[in-house]
Amino acid sequence: MSSRSRSPYLPLFDRAPDDRDARPEPRPPREEPREEVFSVLDLANRLRQRVQTLGQVVVEGEVSGFRGPAPTGHLYFTLKDERADACVSCAMFRREAQLAGGDRIANGARVRLRATPEVFAPRGALQLVVQRAMAAGEGDLAARREALKRKLSAEGLFDEARKRPLPSEPRVIGVVTSPTGAAFHDIVKVARRRGRVPILLSPAQVQGDVAAAQLRRALERLARVAEVDVIIIGRGGGSAEDLAAFDDEDLARAIAACPKPVVAAVGHEVDWSIACLVADVRAATPSQAAELVVPDHAARRDRLAEGLRRLTLAMRSRMQGDAATLARLDRRVRAPERALAMRRQLVDDLADRMAQSMRGRIAERAREKEHLERRLAARHPRTVLADSRRALAPLPFRLRAAIARVLEQERSRVAMVAHKLDAISPLAVLARGYAIALGPDGRAVRDARDVRVGDRLSVRLDRGAVDAEVTATHPPDDDE
Repeated sequence: MSSRSRSPYLPLFDRAPDDRDARPEPRPPREEPREEVFSVLDLANRLRQRVQTLGQVVVEGEVSGFRGPAPTGHLYFTLKDERADACVSCAMFRREAQLAGGDRIANGARVRLRATPEVFAPRGALQLVVQRAMAAGEGDLAARREALKRKLSAEGLFDEARKRPLPSEPRVIGVVTSPTGAAFHDIVKVARRRGRVPILLSPAQVQGDVAAAQLRRALERLARVAEVDVIIIGRGGGSAEDLAAFDDEDLARAIAACPKPVVAAVGHEVDWSIACLVADVRAATPSQAAELVVPDHAARRDRLAEGLRRLTLAMRSRMQGDAATLARLDRRVRAPERALAMRRQLVDDLADRMAQSMRGRIAERAREKEHLERRLAARHPRTVLADSRRALAPLPFRLRAAIARVLEQERSRVAMVAHKLDAISPLAVLARGYAIALGPDGRAVRDARDVRVGDRLSVRLDRGAVDAEVTATHPPDDDE
């Protein structure tokens, strides 16, 4: 087909270009550099890869924030630097915790960890995955606490037997705490809500170098007040350093010696202070301490109302039961012949059961008697003698055969020994033409140097002996 017959609707690039169509081609748009955008997961994975390049590291610090093994057996805690404000989260999985020092993980303990840094993507946090925990010496504060706990425990100050119950109706409640702290206000608020029991505050500092001495003096002041029936000592929560006053030895001994029951309310859930261990009762918070010592009047009214309701129901039930019993007795009195008939039926039933039991026991005794007779017949003297004679009858023949067998064996053994003796007897040697020269002392002469010229010898022959005199000796050469 020629070019003239082509369709006018051909695309432009099929037409031959001419000068009119020659136009400068547009420049491509300048591309701006694209920024790399990460998803959160991609960024966490990138950080994990960078952190994993560190490999295994050894880190030393003090354990804090440990709340015991998780339900899975894993251990989660924080390792902090005591000299700087720095910490890192740690995880020790169950297998490593069981085999590689998990028992050394405790709050306040100073440990040396061999671990691998990881990035935990769900929390976006850096953590150490611990492979091994080694003791590096306990923190000073924790070491002193543990030493004091062991000392007081050995003295029996922690024994449950010495702790006293709290009074159910205290006249006055003594409180040893800071007057400006939240602990006292929480105690007052709970006490007013529950029963409005009078509260006597003996103020003291609860933090600092002089706090332990002030707490001890405040406790002793309240102990001298006769109307005070129970004492609360405590404060709100805080760090181990903030609560150090409640680990004081003198304060612990003052609590143990206090004549009034003492409730320790140191708001620190992770680890009990020594004051909590010595006190008669330990409360998790000051508010809970107030709930323990202040009787709840509203609850008491509710209990009284419930008791009255239950007493009323019990009385009604008792009266209804007594009425039913009275009616039943009335019916029985009105129809005594029916009661007598029931008793006669019971007597007949018991008589049948007794007769059946007696027949069974008689039959059992008869079987036992028959069995014993059979055993006695088997052991009759005539039977036993007959059995013994039958058992003894072959024994003489067996004995003679055994004796003959033993004699034959012994004869053979003696003949064999005699043959061996003949083989080694010197007489057999003499029979072959040899002789034995015996010296004056009766011993066999084996060396020419053992005799001298003129000695008389006895020469033993196979048959008899001859006497001889030494006329010359011929000693052997030295090299023979």
